[in-house]
Formats: sequence, C-alpha cells, structure tokens
Amino acid sequence: MSTMVQQSGLSIDTALFKFVNQQVLPGTGIQQLSFWEGFADLIHDLSPINRDLLNKRLDLQKKIDEYHRDNPTWNSSEYRTFLQEIGYLVTPPKAFRIDTDNVDPEIALMAGPQLVVPVNNARFALNAANARWGSLYDALYGTDVLSQGEGAEKTLGYNPVRGFKVMAFARQFLDSALPLINGSHIESTNYAVLNGQLMVTLNDSQHVTLCEPEQFIGYQGQAQNPSSLLFKHHDLHIEVQIDCHDPIGQSDKAGIKDVVLESALTTIMDCEDSVAAVDADDKVAVYSNWLGLMKGTLTEEVTKQGRVFTRRLNEDKHFTAVSDQQITLKGRSMMFVRNVGHLMTTPAIVDRHGQAIFEGILDAVITSLCSLHDLHDLGKYKNSVSNSINIVKPKMHGPEEVAFTARLFSRVEELLLLPHNTIKMGIMDEERRTSVNLAACIEKAKSRVVFINTGFLDRTGDEIHTSMLAGAVLPKSRIKSQPWISAYENRNVDIGLACGFSGKAQIGKGMWPMPDNMALMMEQKLAHPESGANTAWVPSPTAATLHAMHYHKVNVFDLQQQVKRREEAALSDLLTPPLLHDLQLSKEDIQAELDNNAQGILGYVVRWVDQGVGCSKVPDINHVGLMEDRATLRISSQHITNWLVHGICSPEQVHSTFLKMAEVVDGQNQDDPNYKPMIGGENGLPANLAFQAALALVFEGAEQPNGYTEPLLHDFRLKFKQRCQ
Repeated sequence: MSTMVQQSGLSIDTALFKFVNQQVLPGTGIQQLSFWEGFADLIHDLSPINRDLLNKRLDLQKKIDEYHRDNPTWNSSEYRTFLQEIGYLVTPPKAFRIDTDNVDPEIALMAGPQLVVPVNNARFALNAANARWGSLYDALYGTDVLSQGEGAEKTLGYNPVRGFKVMAFARQFLDSALPLINGSHIESTNYAVLNGQLMVTLNDSQHVTLCEPEQFIGYQGQAQNPSSLLFKHHDLHIEVQIDCHDPIGQSDKAGIKDVVLESALTTIMDCEDSVAAVDADDKVAVYSNWLGLMKGTLTEEVTKQGRVFTRRLNEDKHFTAVSDQQITLKGRSMMFVRNVGHLMTTPAIVDRHGQAIFEGILDAVITSLCSLHDLHDLGKYKNSVSNSINIVKPKMHGPEEVAFTARLFSRVEELLLLPHNTIKMGIMDEERRTSVNLAACIEKAKSRVVFINTGFLDRTGDEIHTSMLAGAVLPKSRIKSQPWISAYENRNVDIGLACGFSGKAQIGKGMWPMPDNMALMMEQKLAHPESGANTAWVPSPTAATLHAMHYHKVNVFDLQQQVKRREEAALSDLLTPPLLHDLQLSKEDIQAELDNNAQGILGYVVRWVDQGVGCSKVPDINHVGLMEDRATLRISSQHITNWLVHGICSPEQVHSTFLKMAEVVDGQNQDDPNYKPMIGGENGLPANLAFQAALALVFEGAEQPNGYTEPLLHDFRLKFKQRCQ
C-alpha cells in the first residue's frame, strides 16, 4: 500500500518522492525545496489549461456527432465548411520555416532507422540503445531475408552453406554501396591501407581502389594489415571487420568476419503506448531506467543459451583516420524520450485541490530532470551532443494542444534553470485534428520541433471515433487502401518539407508490424525512404540493420529536393472517412472481421491487465506474430464499436465471438508459465478482469474520450494489482 508525503501543497507518493530527492536531484544543481515548490506552481498554473483543452475535445466531438445525426448523407464540401465553422479545421498559417537550433546530427543531418521500445524494460532499452551498430551477417543469417533452400537451412550449429550465402549477399551490398573502380568485392582476397588509400587485391592479383576514394575514412589495427575498415555512404558508416583467425573469417578468402552497419541512429525510449504504467511504482520504474540511460549506468543480467552476462551500454568506437588523426563514433543511438499525452492523470501526485495531476505534466518534468545528467555531463556517455532534451509528444489534437506543450516545456526549462528551447518537441501526427492542421501545429512549435511522424493505427482509430456516426466503416484491410491514407502519408512529408525540415528535423514513418517477416519488410519498407522520410520505425535491432540498407539505396536528402516540387496531397481526401456506404458484406465476412478484431484485442489486453506488458509480439488469428500496443488496440476496439452502433453486428454476436476467441488466445499462451487462462472459471465462463476489460473497450467504446483505451486499461490494471496485494 503506497504512502504519501506532504510537500509544497502536494501529496507525493513516497517512492516517487525518494527517487527524485535521492537519485535524480543530486548533482544537478537543483535544490530539493525549490524544485518541489516550483513544480507545485507549475501544476497549479497549467492543470486548468490542460483540463480546458480536454473539454474542447469533447465539445468538438459532440458537435461532429450532432452534424452526422442531422446530415446522414455524406457531402464533402458541406462537411469541410462545418469543420471550419466549429474551429476544428483552422486557417493554415502563412508560409514559414522552422528555426530550431541545437539539433542533434542524427536527427537533422542523417537518414536511417528508428527504434521505439518500452523504457521500463531494461533489456529492450539497452538492446535498442546499442543498436546504433548491427551485424549484417547476423541479421541475414538469422532471418528469412535469405531462403533456406539448397542446404542453406538455419541449424542449431553454424551452417557453412548458409554462411556462404550471407557472405555473398554482404559482398553484393558492398558492391552497391562502395563500388570498386574495377572488379567486385566478391573477388577480393585482401584489404590494406597504403598511403592513406584503400587498396583491394582481387583474385587475379589486380590491385584496385574505390570508385569514390573519399568513402574510405579510417581503420583499426595496422595499415597494411587492418582489423577493421571504416567507410561512409549517404552519411551512414559501414565497418568491414577482418580477422583471418576468426571461425567466420577463416572461411573467407579476404578474412572478412563481418560487415557492421550503422543502423538505429535514433531510439525513442517510450513512456507511453508500449508501457503499462498505472501508479507511482510503475512510473518510478519507467523513470529509473531513463535515468540509468542518461547516467550510462543502466545494466541488466541476461541469460542466453545457458550463458549469464551483464548487458550495458556500448562504448564508443575509435578508428585511425586516413590523415592519421583519431575518429570517435558514438556506440549508441541518440535517445529521444516519449512522454504520455494530455489525457491521463496519475495517482503518483495529488495537487492542492485533491486531484490527481496530469501524467503528461509529470512526465515532462521528471524525464527532463533525469536528462540534466546528460546535459551537465554527469553521466558516463553523451546522449545529446547538441545539449538538447528531445521529447516526443504523442496524441496532441490540433495547434492549441501543441502550443500548450510548448508552454509546458518552457515552464519546465524555467524550473530546471535551462536555456529557452533546450527541450525539443517531436510531434506525433497521429490524431485527425493534428493531421488536418499539421502546418498550424508545426508553426506553434517552430523553434522546438525536431520530428514529425505518421502513425497509421492511432490515426485510423481516431478517424473511426471522430466519424463514429457518419456511418459504418469498411473492414480494416480495406481501410488501408482508401484515399485518405495516401493523402495522410504524403501530406506529412509535403508539409514537413514546406516548413523547412530537410537538414533540420526528422520526417518519420510508422512501424513494420511483423518482426519475424524480414523478407517482406525488405520488399516493402524501401517505400519509406523513397517517400522522402528520413527515418522510419522498425521492431527490433535486427530489423534496424536490415532497414539501414534501404538508406544506402536511397539518398533521402537528395530525394527530398524532388519531393518538394510535387503538388501537396489533397485535404479533401484526408477529410473523407473510410465508410462502407452501399458495400454489402456477407455474414461470413462480418464474422471473420469480428474474429480477427476480438482475437487481437484479447491477445493484447490479457497481457496488459494480468502481466503489465504494454507492448509485445502477439500472435494474430493466423498465429503470425504482430507487434501490438495501445494503437493497435484502439483501432480494433473502435472498429467493433462502430459496427455495433450501425447494426452490422449484434451485441450477442460480439459477446459470443469474444468467448470463442478467448479459447484461441488461451491456447496460444499455454506455454507461458505466467499466463492465467480466461476460460475455465465458474461454469466455464471467463471471469477474469482482462476479459471484462476487453468487452468494456468495445461496448463502452463510443463513450471513451476520442476512443482511447488508456482509461479502461488503467482502471482494470489497477483493480488487478489491488487483488494481488
């Protein structure tokens, strides 16, 4: 049972109070009493504004619902006029360019993959931070990018046939990214550095160098017998490691043991959708790991193949430049932290009026406070070389909410004695009111913004909820092909470039959802850099290494200059909801959609409520592992709610579907020793809280604010934790 400490008019959970005072504040130059007094003032001043913004969301939704009741026939121009009249759609600002200063090079000047991981999972967080560099050999050997035919199967031990395919693929990649003036890396038998220049010996004893000699920038070991060679292509580094005594290097005629790619340039350490944090203890666990990353002290004991070792942050990499000077490259991703949105409150602190404070305010203050250890060089490593705190802010609705976040960040800077605009803002373009007003949103943070990113799932969930009474929506698979999706993805790039993001900030794309299907990812995710986006989300360090090859195929910053000249995607498409209209669905189609949605909801919610797992690989109805978080849950639950509202299915049908799918999910989790089956209670019916939560998400979905899942998930998780006390 948590206890509370009284300080500066606040009631603060003892665990949080001790964490801040004993672990975070020391060394920062911020005095304990002044911190809590300033924090209390910040809460007092900003909470009413936060509350008013949430009320405006509800008021706009009420007006939109009334419009659809009064106008059952869809009319695009009338709808757009209505949205302007109620202030949902604002007048775009005059042309402007962002003027954010002190932006980290990984954000502004480089193009490459981005990881998003739950920061409360130390192992995931460390793996992601260390994914700045990744073994191409391991990524190819362990995934389906290379087929297992003709003796190239993945076996328990090393399969030399598969190993040869890996080496051949890697040599072809080197030919593409680092072409030789003559011949091919496939023919290489030796690599040496002579007079500051790379010299490659081929099978026929011919000595050649690179087509672009400046791509070779450094090495490790002796020049004529290097252990590592460092190259740069499209501003991404490639390291060729050489060791003829290594088991892999022995089988390579040039002694190459690995090709290492600069991979996850940036990582978002997530406090939001991938995390289940419902009380002070959970929040302290989240903040503790972020503090450990900022100090460089976070470790985790890992058991792998029977071997126990301690995982920690990687050291920097050091090379000798061709000029004989030293090159030092960061061994870790540049880390953002993603705070929660404006909606939720937390019992970790109760304000002067006896109300739980907004969790987004708490996140902004505490994650920034932890980041002082990086800004003041108190940690082992440097995260932001530009001395910035990079915070991704999700689920903002329109320019007023972006302006509020900018105001919140200003107050945090005052509290922590930081220069103005030290805290940078990443804007998640995932809510409808933000995407239709994106330029106005960016303008409100034009001196802070370093990132915009599309989020298809949350954007679809918000689309369904906003247009709940406009009509029944299409099945999920058909929603993806509707015009508003391409308009959404294109406008994100169009507007970002028009606002001066190229060379200044990131334009991002969403997650690849199938971590076990890397071959398909390599086919499809090339579209993200080809769209003009200089980063995109991947589900694992391995995926980051593979996706990095796409940024060697496409020079994103050159491409952005071409994209700038195209016509901006139509707002009318973006405002058109994906409705069923006159399309008739068969009973089988309806049931299949319900099965798919219910199974996905249950598979995710049961882990959230029972185990506190906010993001994981959840088997879908076809037993394909998909990355699931609250965004996927939002679209699935809102989809069934919409069909219930419009009579596509009945409450009885939905309930029976959930019962049937609960058995499927129980079966999929039968090997998990921590899993508690949903079926098998009294009379064989599920009585556990997770099943109840899943039903509530659907049957109460229309009443949930903007269709968000957090209020119900938090409520049921807290009930579960109370039962376990």
